[in-house]
Amino acid sequence: MFDEILGLPSHPLIIHAAVVLTPLLAVLAAVYALAARTRPMLAWAVAPLAVIVPVAVFAARQSGEALLHGRFSSVDGQLGQRIAEHESFATPLLLGALALGLVSLGLVYVSRADRFPKPVGTALSALTVILAVVAGYYVLRAGHSGAVAVWGS
Repeated sequence: MFDEILGLPSHPLIIHAAVVLTPLLAVLAAVYALAARTRPMLAWAVAPLAVIVPVAVFAARQSGEALLHGRFSSVDGQLGQRIAEHESFATPLLLGALALGLVSLGLVYVSRADRFPKPVGTALSALTVILAVVAGYYVLRAGHSGAVAVWGS
């Protein structure tokens, strides 16, 4: 399922969604968490991105696995090391994106409902900012290591 799109390896096509949308969610979710006055304007973007980003990262991870096993399973040496380094960021990125998505959705829900005490919103805001940094870090590392694997240092 994740091997090819129209005869081309799907990974280089799919990763663009993860590489663009993950930092976008990280920035918008952090702004949403830190600047309460922006919440009415950003909720429409944060909520769908919180769902889309983990799906995009999951698809990128799965297509990367398919590309590795289909075309690069016997690669060793420097290219093999670069691919292994790139692959090592896939699971942390997926977990970070999933956590950011869930916490961002929770923050949107809590900030729109009046029945939660203020410390709940504050805790979710702090957790959102931390997870935004984590997801941003791992998408940067995954993207950079993938570019190095393809294009060299």
